Amino acid sequence: MSFSTRIEVRVSDLDSQLHVTGAAYHQYADHARFACVQAAGVSVEDLIASGLGPVNLETVLRFQRELRGGDVVDVSCAWQWGEGKTYRVEHVLTRADGVVAATVTTVSGLLDLTARRMVADPARHWAARASRPELLGLPGAAREATVVGA
Repeated sequence: MSFSTRIEVRVSDLDSQLHVTGAAYHQYADHARFACVQAAGVSVEDLIASGLGPVNLETVLRFQRELRGGDVVDVSCAWQWGEGKTYRVEHVLTRADGVVAATVTTVSGLLDLTARRMVADPARHWAARASRPELLGLPGAAREATVVGA
């Protein structure tokens, strides 16, 4: 299942040529990822209180068509899980006219806030906290996780 949220381009997102700035594309992806996590039923406050913090390790932005003032953009989130300590989230930014403006891909992980190390199997930790893990690209049934700091 994929998640998407709609964002209206704000004046503060624009450069002097009235194009959306590169930084705003990153913010749109971050906003969509946070909205997806919330829609999945995960409390980021509880996650942090348990000793885990989500971190971005890499972000790749690929421009395809311009976004300008007055545009509305749908930002999707597709989570990709592997075997290691990291996961990917692919964001597709689509204008209201159906044209893909950009893609933003992040490589992220969960940081043990005490040990300052990435935790193994982050999918397990997200799934244990999610009421709708399918929005995070995880199986529907939450799996057991050892909560760091508990």
